[in-house]
Amino acid sequence: MITKLEIINAQEKWGNYLVKIGSCKNDVIKCKKTTEQMIDKLYGYGKGTVLFCPTKAEKIQFRLTRRGAISYFIGNDNKFPEDRGFALTPWKKVRFENAGFILENNRALSMGNYFFTDLNDNVIKVEYTFGYFKDAEGELKIDLHHSALPYKIPKL
Repeated sequence: MITKLEIINAQEKWGNYLVKIGSCKNDVIKCKKTTEQMIDKLYGYGKGTVLFCPTKAEKIQFRLTRRGAISYFIGNDNKFPEDRGFALTPWKKVRFENAGFILENNRALSMGNYFFTDLNDNVIKVEYTFGYFKDAEGELKIDLHHSALPYKIPKL
């Protein structure tokens, strides 16, 4: 059974990787290597289907490949020209606020908000849904990642 604690630990790792990627943004080789480590450690690319719908993507909305996920986080891939590298902001902190969990034996979902704090202490709230599975080695992997900026009701 996947536990809430396993998901919370995976979320913490995800946030730590995002911060680390941004902190090395001036070293292209280290930045790319760190992003590849994040994707390989936390996502299930190569072990099945990953459904990834990132926050800031308009023309190529879905990242169903490892290459597409890497591009979203660090950009610089002409196959995904709109990507500027979400992880390169840089962020100094990522905090998850879980609204709820669905826990099953080898599958789990979490949904809520995550908050990204930049170096000037500006905070961006983003809605998320993550799906997880346990791979053959018992490691938790993301196979569903959907994020969106909260809807703002227009002023009348």
